Parts: sequence; C-alpha cells; structure tokens
Amino acid sequence: MSKARFYFLLRLLVFVLILVNLFYQLRRNAYKQRDEAVVKDSVWHAPSYYTDPITDKKTRDLVLYGEDLIAHTARYYGPKGSINQNSNGLNCQNCHLQAGKKINGNNYGAVYATYPKFRARSGTYESIYKRVSDCFERSLHGVAPDSSSKEFAAIYAYIKWLGKDVPKHSKLKGTGIKPLPYLDRAASPLAGAQVFTTHCVRCHGSNGEGQISPDQKEFTYPPLWGNHSYTTAAGLYRIGNLAGFVKYNMPYKESDTTPYQLTDEEAWDVAAFINSQPRAVKNYVNDWPDPSKKPVDYPFGPFVDGFSEQEHKFGPYAPIVAAQKSK
Repeated sequence: MSKARFYFLLRLLVFVLILVNLFYQLRRNAYKQRDEAVVKDSVWHAPSYYTDPITDKKTRDLVLYGEDLIAHTARYYGPKGSINQNSNGLNCQNCHLQAGKKINGNNYGAVYATYPKFRARSGTYESIYKRVSDCFERSLHGVAPDSSSKEFAAIYAYIKWLGKDVPKHSKLKGTGIKPLPYLDRAASPLAGAQVFTTHCVRCHGSNGEGQISPDQKEFTYPPLWGNHSYTTAAGLYRIGNLAGFVKYNMPYKESDTTPYQLTDEEAWDVAAFINSQPRAVKNYVNDWPDPSKKPVDYPFGPFVDGFSEQEHKFGPYAPIVAAQKSK
C-alpha cells in the first residue's frame, strides 16, 4: 500500500470516527432534553396491566406476586403469615398506598430510577434490596425476605415495573410524599388530638389500634401506634413525612372524592399527636454518621445546630433551617 493511500484511509477513518462521535453526542443530548422535559412537565402515573400489558407470562406472574406481597404482606409475614411469622402485622401498602401506586401516597414510582444511590442516613450507597429490607425492619418490625428468594425477586420485579417509564436518576411529580410548607410555630400534639378525634377515630380507633380484618390476618385500617404500628426508626416517624402523607391522602377514600380536607396546620398537628404516642422503639446507632446531614425533623440527637430533640421533633423548623444554612 502506498503512503498516499495509507494516509487517505487514515484520514477517512478519523473522519468517520468524528461523525460517529458527533452522532452519539447528538443522540445523548436529545435523550437528555427529552428526559428533562419529562421530569419537568410530567406527573407520574402507575402503569396499567390492561393498557400496557406484560406479554411475558413469567414476568407478569412475578410482578403480580410482588404486588400481592406489598398489598397483603401480613398474610405472608405477619403473626399468622404463611411464609414466616416475623412482622408486626402491617402491610407494606399501609404506608405505601394502593400497593405503592397512589400519586403522592408514598408510592414506589421513583425507586427503580433512583436506586442504587447514596443515602446520608446510612452513609453508604444502597440498593433496592437495602431499601426494602429497611421497610421490613423499621416499619414492619420484622425481617426482610432473603435477597435470593422468590419473594424478593417478585417485589423487585414489581418495583421495577412501576418505575419502568421513569427516566433513570429522575423523580417525577407525584412520586413519594409531597412535602408540606413548614409552620411558623411548633406542631401541637394537643391540637392534633382534636383533629384525630374528628377525622381519624372512625377508621383507626380511639386508641390508634386500627381495625383487624375478619380473618384476623391483616389490618383493614392499620394501627397508628402500639406494637403493631411502625417503629421509631421508620420514615413516617418524622412528622414532616407523616404530615405530607396525611394532608394528601387522609381521611382515606374520602380524600379521593373531596381532596385535602385537612388544612396544613391540622396535618402537622395530627402528625405530632400520632408520633407522640407509644410505639416499638428501634435504635440504629449508626444512622446519620454525619450528624450535620440529619433532616430538620429527625427527632434523635446528637445535633450540630444547637437545637434540642424536642425542637427537631415538633419544630418550628424555619430557625433550624436557617441555622443549618449559616453553617
């Protein structure tokens, strides 16, 4: 081969590589712009088995089993569970409404898109298995299914299916819990007791005991405190999380037809009341290895901002936020 031909082919190769790189760069930018538009403008809705059916039977069966495990966890792992008897009797969907499908109902819409990710609570990168395990241990006061079990594979498949249309590393509107604006005062358990009596007793009972189903295997309406409710290590034990959950979802079912029956103040106050009641205590001493990363409503010290556990539990939170920003 002559030198002239060699250099011609070399230049041609470089030109082709430049074109290929440009093509992929343009495609990446197009996908990025598409995903950013989706994240900015879209509200997450759970996929449907009917309008977007799962064609592979094995996958469909696994996803359906995962949904049943989330909806009726106690039937499998509760005090009368068919697989094991190692939880407090709650179903996952008691905290993740409609089996994790409800908009602003602490749903699973963003989980598959955002995990694995770094979480300040553990100070480590966490997988979906770790996230599910936390729910079993902290909210259900139990033990998570083995990561190699059919049950965990089903839960994973279900979570993946729910988030299948969410761009990776994105969180669409309506996923998780919608936060409430902070009050300019501390949340009041005393005022919350009246809210509870007016709006919550008919489903959850005057002592927060909930309503057990006729077969005694799960709760029709979950207990809000006591040994069968979520523990002090659960995410809903932070009243900011519970207030947002209550505001946009309670009273249950009535909120679907007449949304937002509670004011923001009532939601904060009833959350303060509920989380002031006795419940199972779980202490994870390694949580928040960097205490400066603790959320303002995390109620357990030590803190580095000079505010007390009482102030972190009930607020007011604006002064704490200001102090943290100043550092």
